[in-house]
Amino acid sequence: RDLVAPVHKIYANDPRFSIILLANNVGKRKAQIAAIRSSSGDLVLNVDSDTILAADVVTKLVLKMHDPQIGAAMGQLIASNRSQTWLTRLIDMEYWLACNEERAAQARFGAVMCCCGPCAMYRRSALALLLDQYETQFFRGKPSDFGEDRHLTILMLKAGFRTEYVSDAIAATVVPDRLGPYLRQQLRWARSTFRDTFLALRLLPELDGYLTLDVIGQNLGPLLLALSSLAALAQLLIAGSVPWWTGLTIAAMTMVRCSVAAIRARELRFLGFSLHTPINIFLLLL
Repeated sequence: RDLVAPVHKIYANDPRFSIILLANNVGKRKAQIAAIRSSSGDLVLNVDSDTILAADVVTKLVLKMHDPQIGAAMGQLIASNRSQTWLTRLIDMEYWLACNEERAAQARFGAVMCCCGPCAMYRRSALALLLDQYETQFFRGKPSDFGEDRHLTILMLKAGFRTEYVSDAIAATVVPDRLGPYLRQQLRWARSTFRDTFLALRLLPELDGYLTLDVIGQNLGPLLLALSSLAALAQLLIAGSVPWWTGLTIAAMTMVRCSVAAIRARELRFLGFSLHTPINIFLLLL
């Protein structure tokens, strides 16, 4: 509170702002719900504290939300600290691919499966139907304190709303610059993905077949990659060698994906994203 008090003081007398101070730290989800219930607009914009929005983000998201069937829309995320380390450069490219390949493809079929927390707009009338379910989610017998953006998106889709991606609504967010924090973040996101996949299983038949394939790929892909890597290590220990085509196949698939991204983004730096595959394999095996 001492750290944010100067900010509160600046805006305390500005009628455009209403500052809510909860009694203690109850986590992002409950703080978010308190703000939603205290606000009154037809649309609610969620922005993480480490995120900076481009000047036209609100306008572009609002234009997308004109369709009453859309319950939520997210903007494109970039790393505000991209140039800081080799890891932040890789994460920035990872965000581009996640937004402009994965989310863009999902939006083409009417259902972005996760409207990311740093920049997402929601329809109040839709939130009113979902807040109680959102607030009372449990995981392994305890109130859930992670994966709130994916869970809220799945609830939106289950309620019959569409979710969208707006590629030119740019939001810059701070990403981990060291492997330790990055690994913890990825593990938290993976837990959210696997947990909410079960929630979405009954939903998938109602959506386009591509989305079913996409969800299966997101969940089975990392597991198959880890299994393949373990099998290669086992063969190396037992037979003393690994078939040459194993590494060649992984390298070829990686380079094809990175080359396509480099062409689409018109940036050669995406060829360097090929380093992400060995790093990802290493993290999966930890």
